[in-house]
Amino acid sequence: MQKIKLLFLSAWVIVFSCADRATSTSGHLKWLKISEAAINLQKEKKPVLIDLYTDWCGWCKVMDRKTYSNKQVIDYIENKFYPVRVNAESKETILWNGKSYSFNPNYRSNEFALYITQGRLEFPTTVIIPADGSEPQAIPGYLEPKDFELIVKYFGEGSYGKVPFDEFQKSFKSSW
Repeated sequence: MQKIKLLFLSAWVIVFSCADRATSTSGHLKWLKISEAAINLQKEKKPVLIDLYTDWCGWCKVMDRKTYSNKQVIDYIENKFYPVRVNAESKETILWNGKSYSFNPNYRSNEFALYITQGRLEFPTTVIIPADGSEPQAIPGYLEPKDFELIVKYFGEGSYGKVPFDEFQKSFKSSW
């Protein structure tokens, strides 16, 4: 009888803890795979926003919890960008613009991470690939929503390549 109670209690805990986890991610971005972003780019040109992270990075987790779960961040990014998460240490082959990127054991990271950061691996790094397909722009470090807003709006509103960042920053009015 004691074993049945223990088994029932264990099953109850597992069911309800799993149910709770499913709702805890509802306040986060709907991340795409890099292959999905590539397909979407052929239909509609938008910048690609990449959250470059590692599993061991504490600040990556903070940015996920505080920035990427912010409602204004979510609404803006899902409207203006193709959001993609890439684990810099992924051993899977990543295909981008007709090129294959694989894990590089010398750097302990995927060559795609090296490409989009120009070899400067810091975590977290927000990388934006402009809608015109020009070189990826890597912004290393943790960004709070108010700091993040300036950067994503520079690219999301089409100012990148047209207005110098310093000029954009001077006239920028934060709304988050």
